[in-house]
Amino acid sequence: MSTALEEKLERDLALTGRALEKVKVIAPEQSYVRKIAQDFLGMARSYFEDAGHFRSEGRALEAFAAVNYAHGWLDAGARLGVLDVGGDDRLFTLL
Repeated sequence: MSTALEEKLERDLALTGRALEKVKVIAPEQSYVRKIAQDFLGMARSYFEDAGHFRSEGRALEAFAAVNYAHGWLDAGARLGVLDVGGDDRLFTLL
């Protein structure tokens, strides 16, 4: 694994890990939108787990792609307003 890719992967894994700890589903319990929010969060968690799996196999490029997909799901949920990120525009793309 190249040093540059390894550094970017470590940075993005840490960033997305912090983001996953912070994010909350805010859509009302009985709403259809809640199901969407839960799906977005589930996809983010799955891709994050995939990233860890790929990394453990030495597949850095796949891990890097997966962790960025994970974060993309979180950003999309935050921008849609179905995931609460506490207004954190450092961990999330809000505008």
